[in-house]
Amino acid sequence: MSLTGGVLLSLAGSGDEPPVTISRDPAREAARRELAKRMYHQNDPSLLERALNAFWDWVDRLLNAASAATPGGTLGLAVVVLAVVAVVAALWWRLGTPRRQPTSAAALFDDRPRSATEHRAAAEAHAAQGHWNQALQERMRAIVRALEERALLDVRPGRTADEAAAEAGRALPSHTDRLRAAAREFDDVTYGGRRASEQSYHRVAELDRDLERSSPVLASSTHSTPHNTRQGAAG
Repeated sequence: MSLTGGVLLSLAGSGDEPPVTISRDPAREAARRELAKRMYHQNDPSLLERALNAFWDWVDRLLNAASAATPGGTLGLAVVVLAVVAVVAALWWRLGTPRRQPTSAAALFDDRPRSATEHRAAAEAHAAQGHWNQALQERMRAIVRALEERALLDVRPGRTADEAAAEAGRALPSHTDRLRAAAREFDDVTYGGRRASEQSYHRVAELDRDLERSSPVLASSTHSTPHNTRQGAAG
């Protein structure tokens, strides 16, 4: 006996009583109310289960369609998928984590003014703990602050590492490439999601030491003045 038939019998009463005639629409509504009771839905899948089932059905249809369109069927599709994964893995290994480009370059210094000596001390403290990101950042700040202290750069809040490297390269042209490389490493670590290494930190630290021993190329080198002489001696 069907479930609907059982509902109609229950509405009609017991077999000892005369049958009750019920029209089609009230009978359908009575059956709907009866079937809506919780006892009939205890084993129904949850909303999440129904959504997952629908998703996997869609994936299954998609894969079947792809395998039908791919030479070799399912095996051909598997080969294509593996080839795509291999290409993505090779690009990831070659290029590293995709660099997130900042919407605008942020300032090199973001806290209270500190001297080059203080930045170097902070860099060495981070390096001693193996915190190469922070060590490299502080060493780059030490470079820029030292150039400001030597009057080779104007003290300018909001200067970026790239701007500092470009400006310093005009006074110290023999170090232009290394200054730009250090600025790129600073940006990669600070804004690009890259991780500094011990070697990259030591490259920036070595640049810092070399800059301290370097004399600038002055704009009026043929007409030395006491002020220019003092700047050159500061190197």
